[in-house]
Amino acid sequence: MARDQAPRAGTRYITSGEHPLLKPKDAASIILIDRAGPEIRFLVGKRARAHTFMPNFYVFPGGRRDRADSRVGVARPLKETVTERLMARTDRAMTAARAQALAVAAVRETSEEAGLMIAGNGKVGLHSDWTGFLERGLAPDLSFLRYVARAITPPRQSRRFDTRFFACFLDEIGADPKDVADSEELQDLTWIGFDDVDGMQLPRITRTIIGDLQDALASHPDLPFDQPVPFYYVKHGTFVRDII
Repeated sequence: MARDQAPRAGTRYITSGEHPLLKPKDAASIILIDRAGPEIRFLVGKRARAHTFMPNFYVFPGGRRDRADSRVGVARPLKETVTERLMARTDRAMTAARAQALAVAAVRETSEEAGLMIAGNGKVGLHSDWTGFLERGLAPDLSFLRYVARAITPPRQSRRFDTRFFACFLDEIGADPKDVADSEELQDLTWIGFDDVDGMQLPRITRTIIGDLQDALASHPDLPFDQPVPFYYVKHGTFVRDII
Protein backbone atom coordinates (compact mmCIF):
# COMPACT_ATOMS: atom_id res chain seq x y z
CA MET A 1 0.00 0.00 0.00
CA ALA A 2 1.48 3.35 -1.07
CA ARG A 3 0.98 6.17 1.42
CA ASP A 4 2.00 9.21 -0.63
CA GLN A 5 -1.66 10.13 -1.11
CA ALA A 6 -2.36 10.18 2.63
CA PRO A 7 -1.97 13.35 4.69
CA ARG A 8 1.14 13.45 6.86
CA ALA A 9 1.49 15.02 10.26
CA GLY A 10 3.22 18.39 10.12
CA THR A 11 2.02 19.31 6.63
CA ARG A 12 0.11 22.53 6.05
CA TYR A 13 -3.61 22.27 5.45
CA ILE A 14 -5.10 25.03 3.29
CA THR A 15 -8.76 25.77 4.06
CA SER A 16 -11.11 26.81 1.29
CA GLY A 17 -12.88 29.47 3.35
CA GLU A 18 -16.15 28.66 1.57
CA HIS A 19 -18.02 27.39 4.62
CA PRO A 20 -18.61 28.73 8.13
CA LEU A 21 -16.60 27.33 11.02
CA LEU A 22 -18.76 24.49 12.31
CA LYS A 23 -18.44 22.61 15.57
CA PRO A 24 -17.67 18.94 14.83
CA LYS A 25 -20.48 16.49 15.56
CA ASP A 26 -19.89 13.13 17.21
CA ALA A 27 -19.66 10.26 14.74
CA ALA A 28 -18.43 6.68 14.77
CA SER A 29 -17.31 4.10 12.25
CA ILE A 30 -16.44 0.40 12.29
CA ILE A 31 -13.65 -1.32 10.38
CA LEU A 32 -14.84 -4.90 9.88
CA ILE A 33 -11.83 -7.19 9.47
CA ASP A 34 -11.87 -10.57 7.73
CA ARG A 35 -8.77 -12.56 8.66
CA ALA A 36 -9.99 -16.01 7.53
CA GLY A 37 -8.12 -16.06 4.23
CA PRO A 38 -4.48 -15.69 3.18
CA GLU A 39 -4.68 -11.89 3.41
CA ILE A 40 -6.40 -9.43 5.72
CA ARG A 41 -9.50 -7.84 4.17
CA PHE A 42 -11.77 -5.07 5.41
CA LEU A 43 -15.14 -3.72 4.31
CA VAL A 44 -15.72 -0.45 2.47
CA GLY A 45 -18.73 0.85 0.59
CA LYS A 46 -19.42 3.68 -1.84
CA ARG A 47 -21.33 6.67 -0.51
CA ALA A 48 -24.36 7.50 -2.63
CA ARG A 49 -24.06 10.25 -5.23
CA ALA A 50 -26.81 12.24 -3.47
CA HIS A 51 -24.73 12.68 -0.31
CA THR A 52 -23.58 16.24 0.38
CA PHE A 53 -20.50 15.05 2.24
CA MET A 54 -17.98 12.96 0.24
CA PRO A 55 -20.32 11.53 -2.43
CA ASN A 56 -18.94 8.58 -4.44
CA PHE A 57 -16.08 7.98 -2.00
CA TYR A 58 -15.49 4.56 -0.49
CA VAL A 59 -15.66 4.61 3.30
CA PHE A 60 -16.18 2.34 6.29
CA PRO A 61 -19.73 1.88 7.59
CA GLY A 62 -20.56 4.62 10.09
CA GLY A 63 -22.33 7.87 10.80
CA ARG A 64 -23.46 10.42 13.37
CA ARG A 65 -24.26 9.66 16.97
CA ASP A 66 -27.96 10.18 17.69
CA ARG A 67 -29.35 11.27 21.04
CA ALA A 68 -31.30 8.03 21.32
CA ASP A 69 -28.09 5.98 21.11
CA SER A 70 -27.40 6.71 24.78
CA ARG A 71 -30.69 5.06 25.76
CA VAL A 72 -30.19 1.81 23.85
CA GLY A 73 -29.67 -1.33 25.91
CA VAL A 74 -26.59 -3.44 25.12
CA ALA A 75 -25.84 -7.15 25.36
CA ARG A 76 -22.33 -6.47 26.62
CA PRO A 77 -20.56 -3.13 27.15
CA LEU A 78 -17.24 -1.89 25.86
CA LYS A 79 -14.07 -3.14 27.50
CA GLU A 80 -13.16 -0.78 30.35
CA THR A 81 -9.85 0.18 28.75
CA VAL A 82 -11.68 1.15 25.53
CA THR A 83 -14.09 3.37 27.45
CA GLU A 84 -11.18 5.05 29.23
CA ARG A 85 -9.44 5.88 25.94
CA LEU A 86 -12.66 7.20 24.42
CA MET A 87 -12.98 9.58 27.37
CA ALA A 88 -9.37 10.79 27.08
CA ARG A 89 -8.49 14.04 25.26
CA THR A 90 -12.11 15.20 25.25
CA ASP A 91 -14.24 17.82 26.98
CA ARG A 92 -15.96 17.32 30.32
CA ALA A 93 -19.16 16.26 28.60
CA MET A 94 -17.54 12.99 27.50
CA THR A 95 -18.98 10.62 30.06
CA ALA A 96 -18.85 6.83 30.04
CA ALA A 97 -22.46 6.86 28.81
CA ARG A 98 -21.58 9.10 25.85
CA ALA A 99 -18.56 6.92 25.06
CA GLN A 100 -20.83 3.88 24.96
CA ALA A 101 -23.31 5.78 22.78
CA LEU A 102 -20.55 6.31 20.20
CA ALA A 103 -20.01 2.56 19.97
CA VAL A 104 -23.77 1.98 19.82
CA ALA A 105 -23.97 4.47 16.93
CA ALA A 106 -21.26 2.57 15.06
CA VAL A 107 -23.14 -0.72 15.49
CA ARG A 108 -26.43 0.89 14.43
CA GLU A 109 -24.92 2.43 11.31
CA THR A 110 -23.21 -0.84 10.38
CA SER A 111 -26.56 -2.62 10.59
CA GLU A 112 -28.34 0.07 8.57
CA GLU A 113 -25.66 0.52 5.91
CA ALA A 114 -24.23 -2.98 5.58
CA GLY A 115 -26.91 -5.27 7.01
CA LEU A 116 -24.57 -6.80 9.59
CA MET A 117 -25.53 -6.98 13.26
CA ILE A 118 -22.83 -6.96 15.93
CA ALA A 119 -25.10 -8.33 18.61
CA GLY A 120 -25.88 -10.74 21.41
CA ASN A 121 -28.97 -11.68 23.37
CA GLY A 122 -30.47 -8.62 25.03
CA LYS A 123 -33.07 -5.88 24.97
CA VAL A 124 -32.48 -2.66 23.05
CA GLY A 125 -35.68 -0.99 24.20
CA LEU A 126 -38.43 0.39 21.98
CA HIS A 127 -36.44 2.36 19.40
CA SER A 128 -37.53 2.62 15.76
CA ASP A 129 -33.97 2.37 14.42
CA TRP A 130 -33.47 -0.99 16.12
CA THR A 131 -36.44 -2.98 14.80
CA GLY A 132 -34.25 -5.76 13.39
CA PHE A 133 -32.52 -6.24 16.73
CA LEU A 134 -35.80 -6.06 18.65
CA GLU A 135 -37.49 -8.70 16.48
CA ARG A 136 -34.63 -11.13 17.10
CA GLY A 137 -34.23 -10.43 20.81
CA LEU A 138 -30.79 -8.95 20.22
CA ALA A 139 -28.87 -5.93 21.45
CA PRO A 140 -25.51 -4.40 20.46
CA ASP A 141 -22.51 -6.38 21.70
CA LEU A 142 -19.78 -3.80 22.20
CA SER A 143 -17.28 -6.13 23.85
CA PHE A 144 -15.51 -6.97 20.57
CA LEU A 145 -14.86 -3.36 19.53
CA ARG A 146 -11.33 -1.98 19.60
CA TYR A 147 -10.83 1.78 19.50
CA VAL A 148 -8.27 2.27 16.73
CA ALA A 149 -8.36 5.91 15.56
CA ARG A 150 -9.92 9.33 15.94
CA ALA A 151 -10.13 12.08 13.33
CA ILE A 152 -11.72 15.53 13.29
CA THR A 153 -12.76 16.97 9.93
CA PRO A 154 -10.64 20.07 9.13
CA PRO A 155 -12.22 23.54 9.45
CA ARG A 156 -14.31 25.25 6.76
CA GLN A 157 -15.83 22.05 5.39
CA SER A 158 -19.55 21.70 4.61
CA ARG A 159 -19.79 19.03 7.33
CA ARG A 160 -17.51 18.45 10.31
CA PHE A 161 -17.30 15.30 12.40
CA ASP A 162 -15.31 14.13 15.38
CA THR A 163 -15.16 10.49 14.32
CA ARG A 164 -14.07 7.58 16.47
CA PHE A 165 -13.03 4.52 14.50
CA PHE A 166 -13.59 1.06 15.95
CA ALA A 167 -12.43 -2.29 14.59
CA CYS A 168 -13.57 -5.86 15.10
CA PHE A 169 -12.87 -9.27 13.59
CA LEU A 170 -15.62 -11.10 11.73
CA ASP A 171 -14.78 -14.46 13.31
CA GLU A 172 -15.20 -12.99 16.81
CA ILE A 173 -18.73 -11.82 16.09
CA GLY A 174 -19.70 -14.99 14.21
CA ALA A 175 -20.23 -13.21 10.90
CA ASP A 176 -19.48 -14.20 7.32
CA PRO A 177 -18.28 -11.78 4.61
CA LYS A 178 -21.34 -12.81 2.58
CA ASP A 179 -23.64 -11.50 5.33
CA VAL A 180 -23.26 -7.87 4.21
CA ALA A 181 -25.72 -6.20 1.85
CA ASP A 182 -25.82 -2.86 0.02
CA SER A 183 -28.11 -0.09 1.24
CA GLU A 184 -29.30 3.28 -0.03
CA GLU A 185 -26.53 5.01 1.94
CA LEU A 186 -23.65 2.63 1.22
CA GLN A 187 -23.43 0.86 -2.13
CA ASP A 188 -21.02 -1.52 -3.84
CA LEU A 189 -19.90 -3.02 -0.52
CA THR A 190 -16.49 -4.54 -1.15
CA TRP A 191 -13.96 -6.53 0.86
CA ILE A 192 -10.52 -5.16 0.02
CA GLY A 193 -6.96 -5.90 1.10
CA PHE A 194 -4.17 -3.44 1.79
CA ASP A 195 -2.83 -3.87 -1.76
CA ASP A 196 -6.19 -2.78 -3.19
CA VAL A 197 -6.23 0.63 -1.50
CA ASP A 198 -4.28 2.55 -4.15
CA GLY A 199 -6.83 1.82 -6.86
CA MET A 200 -9.85 3.06 -4.92
CA GLN A 201 -11.41 6.48 -4.39
CA LEU A 202 -10.90 6.81 -0.65
CA PRO A 203 -10.77 9.94 1.52
CA ARG A 204 -7.19 10.83 2.37
CA ILE A 205 -7.77 10.41 6.10
CA THR A 206 -9.19 6.94 5.43
CA ARG A 207 -5.95 6.02 3.66
CA THR A 208 -4.01 7.24 6.67
CA ILE A 209 -6.08 5.19 9.10
CA ILE A 210 -5.76 2.10 6.89
CA GLY A 211 -1.99 2.57 7.01
CA ASP A 212 -2.12 2.78 10.80
CA LEU A 213 -4.25 -0.36 10.90
CA GLN A 214 -1.79 -2.22 8.71
CA ASP A 215 1.06 -1.29 11.06
CA ALA A 216 -0.96 -2.23 14.15
CA LEU A 217 -1.88 -5.65 12.75
CA ALA A 218 1.73 -6.31 11.75
CA SER A 219 2.85 -5.64 15.33
CA HIS A 220 -0.10 -7.23 17.15
CA PRO A 221 -2.31 -9.42 14.91
CA ASP A 222 -5.06 -9.64 17.55
CA LEU A 223 -5.29 -5.83 18.03
CA PRO A 224 -5.08 -5.49 21.83
CA PHE A 225 -7.91 -3.48 23.38
CA ASP A 226 -5.44 -1.20 25.18
CA GLN A 227 -3.37 -0.23 22.16
CA PRO A 228 -2.41 3.43 21.55
CA VAL A 229 -4.92 5.36 19.44
CA PRO A 230 -3.77 7.82 16.71
CA PHE A 231 -5.70 11.10 16.80
CA TYR A 232 -5.76 13.36 13.71
CA TYR A 233 -6.83 17.00 13.55
CA VAL A 234 -5.80 20.37 12.12
CA LYS A 235 -4.33 22.99 14.46
CA HIS A 236 -3.30 26.46 13.26
CA GLY A 237 -3.42 25.21 9.68
CA THR A 238 -1.15 22.22 10.33
CA PHE A 239 -2.16 18.56 10.16
CA VAL A 240 -1.41 16.99 13.54
CA ARG A 241 -1.08 13.36 14.62
CA ASP A 242 -1.26 12.75 18.37
CA ILE A 243 -1.49 9.53 20.33
CA ILE A 244 -4.22 8.88 22.90
